Amino acid sequence: MKDFWEEKQGKQEKKINKKKIIILVILVILLITCITIGIIYAKNEQFRNWIDINVLKKEINQENLPTIELKEDDNPTICAFSQNIGVLSKNEFKIYNSTGKEEKTLTLEITTPIIDTSNRYLAIGEDNGKKIYLIADKEIVWEKEITGNISQIAVNQNGYVAITIVNTSNKAVVEVYDEKGNELFKTFYATNRVADISLSNDNKYLAVAEIDTAGTIIKSNIQIISIEAASNNPDNSIVKKIEGQNNDLISNIKYQEKNKLICMYTDRIDSISEDGNIETLYKSEDKKITFIDINMQNSIIAIEEKSSGLFTADSNVSIINTDNKSVINYTVDSVTKEIYTGNNIIGLNLGTEMEFINTNGWLVKRYIGSQEITKVVLSNSIAGIVYRDRIEIINL
Repeated sequence: MKDFWEEKQGKQEKKINKKKIIILVILVILLITCITIGIIYAKNEQFRNWIDINVLKKEINQENLPTIELKEDDNPTICAFSQNIGVLSKNEFKIYNSTGKEEKTLTLEITTPIIDTSNRYLAIGEDNGKKIYLIADKEIVWEKEITGNISQIAVNQNGYVAITIVNTSNKAVVEVYDEKGNELFKTFYATNRVADISLSNDNKYLAVAEIDTAGTIIKSNIQIISIEAASNNPDNSIVKKIEGQNNDLISNIKYQEKNKLICMYTDRIDSISEDGNIETLYKSEDKKITFIDINMQNSIIAIEEKSSGLFTADSNVSIINTDNKSVINYTVDSVTKEIYTGNNIIGLNLGTEMEFINTNGWLVKRYIGSQEITKVVLSNSIAGIVYRDRIEIINL
């Protein structure tokens, strides 16, 4: 009897082992299949396009999208921030969600706005006026009336705001506020023009790009100011000053991750690390560059137009990682008419179509319309295709 039970138990164990082997083989086959499909998807453009359209449903038509209706006579200002679309008209700022539903209306005394967004924050001021507001999600956090006229604003992902003010006794003044609206400090520029400002996302630094046009040679300088030091002693707060070469003309600066300050000149893009090391990331000489953008989280992009036929051209998008300097290329068989960026998303206006790609060079969404696209608003989560009478909403 003992031998019988031992023999039966052995047979059961063998059956269990066979099941495990079958399951293991199936898992291995599935893994190999997924890896193979992934490699083909990455390497084969036609296969990738088929998967994007038929399996991942990345191609969308305007007929299937939620919309926000606009009154053509109102001439509204439209923006995208976080997961919302904002529409400003006649001192009313209406906030819509990703389905096109109106969720909030705020009263803003703004006629001609300038806007900057970061994460859940939106700073909106009167261009060449005095009013400025900080909005978080769907609420006004604070509002101010400035002495002088606002020419630039910048907000970081924690809600710190920097404002460039002109038409005072100085050439320019830069004021910095915390997320609650408390003024931290002012810095004054008696003779130089402020070209751009940027705040680091850890609230440590304010960078100011200034242009000296007083002499016969144009010079661009960058000041990096410690916000903590400036709050206590503004006269002793500059941690670094970078003097540009003769005839260097700076147009934009942007703090990215790890406190890298990205600086865009007419012929190149430089990166300044937190310890002050300067490195050239990109040179545009000898290239037919149509667009360059540095307003991203960890990348810069350059679009080069390349002839593909007698009357046709492709757009080659170079996405350069500002950390490891790797370059990813993405090509569209059309001329890019305009670009838009939102953190890690790049929007390419191709006429009646839009392609939204991420900084890894993958297609996120392709929009196909029936009329020429003239304006797009974009964040990392949502895009709005703006026409005269409506906004079509795309969730990214």
